[in-house]
Amino acid sequence: MGKLKEQTTSGRGVDTMPFGQTRSQFPKMWVRGRNSQSGYYRHSGNGKHSKPNRGTGALPRQAILLLVVYGLFAAANALSGAFVNVYLWKESHNFALIGGFSLAHYTVHALTFFVAGKWVKEHNKMISLRFGIAISAVFYLLVLLLKSSAIDYAYVLGAVQGIGAGLYWLAFNVVYFEVTGPDNRDRFNGGAGLLGSGAGMIAPWLSGWIIVSMTDNAGYMLIFSISLGVFLIGAIVSFFLRKRKLSGTYEWTHAFRNATVRGNPWRRAIPALVAQGAREGVFLFVIGLLVFIATNDEQKLGNFSLLTSGVALISFWLIGKWLKPHYRSATMLVGTVIMSLIIVPLFWEVSYPTLLLFGIVTSLFFPLFSIPMTSTVFDIIGRDQDSAEHRVEYVVFRELGLNAGRILGVLLFIVVVSQSTKPSVINSLLLAVGSMPILSWMFMRKVQGIKTKKT
Repeated sequence: MGKLKEQTTSGRGVDTMPFGQTRSQFPKMWVRGRNSQSGYYRHSGNGKHSKPNRGTGALPRQAILLLVVYGLFAAANALSGAFVNVYLWKESHNFALIGGFSLAHYTVHALTFFVAGKWVKEHNKMISLRFGIAISAVFYLLVLLLKSSAIDYAYVLGAVQGIGAGLYWLAFNVVYFEVTGPDNRDRFNGGAGLLGSGAGMIAPWLSGWIIVSMTDNAGYMLIFSISLGVFLIGAIVSFFLRKRKLSGTYEWTHAFRNATVRGNPWRRAIPALVAQGAREGVFLFVIGLLVFIATNDEQKLGNFSLLTSGVALISFWLIGKWLKPHYRSATMLVGTVIMSLIIVPLFWEVSYPTLLLFGIVTSLFFPLFSIPMTSTVFDIIGRDQDSAEHRVEYVVFRELGLNAGRILGVLLFIVVVSQSTKPSVINSLLLAVGSMPILSWMFMRKVQGIKTKKT
């Protein structure tokens, strides 16, 4: 059994993948696209039928522009995401505090989604997108101002970061739904993963090099400043996204009511999302933390991100390019099983080589799980006209499921590390939550390839 050194870091792990998309204006009318394989209702513009992509899966210009915004957002987070947790760890050496920081983030993130849903549907989703980016920038500004006192405000900082992320991802995911269909959704998710992996390759490596090249905490202050600047650039670029028309009134309980109806696909999707979130909630910060504990070297954490994100970049590109909807269930099963099994070597030794092996294998197989999972859930949102018209409510519902899982996962982590931080205990926790995506596959396999309802 390998021993964990008395240090730790946190940060985004090897399996992050956000998403978003964009296109023409908000729908006045929804029509079934000719290429709809799973009931997606496509925006028809000003009451006229939109032209399908003829099966090419090509991305419209606004979707490409949204990918640029996403790329900037991902780069800013990749520069500092892992190192915020390292910074808090170096100041506190407290596992529970790092868990509390993440718990505050996920809790406020979920609340922001729920409360802001009404604004996004009835007012202006682009303002939500821009505010999300701006508040994310404010988070890094606060860290810069607080410096070593940041640990005294860890929960507040987590809440601020949660607000920014909530506003950004709510708007982003709604727009993502509006500009993609079953014919190009896997392609977009692959592109988003490609950009995220590219940012994850270069940015953390650069941050690690800067930190070890400067004395004291000056390197941390510099990379937090760079992240602040990149967020501001992302906010500026977002003004080139087209303002979308509004439609309908936000119904607070619509998705919850429908999920109680027998046969509704959300009855399976929500527990699948909770299981996915339980893994994400822990792995998004623990793996980077363990790398720093095992090495006590920010540069090696950067190298870890460089290697694992490079593998993820290739994997996301290949899977996003070639994955077809009818292969989703099989690829999800393969991805979940491999992601679970690769945790086992950590029981032998928690060291840089075993963590790197875990990171590389996870990066290779995680897209097999994440791309089909994401695409299927958004296909469920667009399965019929009524569902598509309530897409904001369902995007919020989806995020509540994910964050419920993340919160449960982090609460379990805090309870466990409060009792023991022995490697065998932490590894058992990682295996338990790391295997949760198998439950996601079990629930989702019955709703993949969902049929369109007649309207």
